[in-house]
Amino acid sequence: MERFFLYDETVEAKTRFVSFAGKNRRFDLAILQTDRYFGKSIVLDIQSNRFAIVGLDDLEEEGSIEAEFGFSEEDAAELREFLYEMV
Repeated sequence: MERFFLYDETVEAKTRFVSFAGKNRRFDLAILQTDRYFGKSIVLDIQSNRFAIVGLDDLEEEGSIEAEFGFSEEDAAELREFLYEMV
């Protein structure tokens, strides 16, 4: 079968694995940084198998982290606070 690829590239990526305890839950994350996605990072929540492409604009958008990761407002605030240091 012939495939039509929109792109198929290999890129260098910086990956950080981090785990920290929040007030209500433990956060186990993998954060990938590449030259793709307009400088945004791919943030993977290993426990919930959810991920999002996150930049400063996403952190500032109300309800964005809650929606992407399915977190409560309080948990999303803790993740947002951490990601401000990373992104």
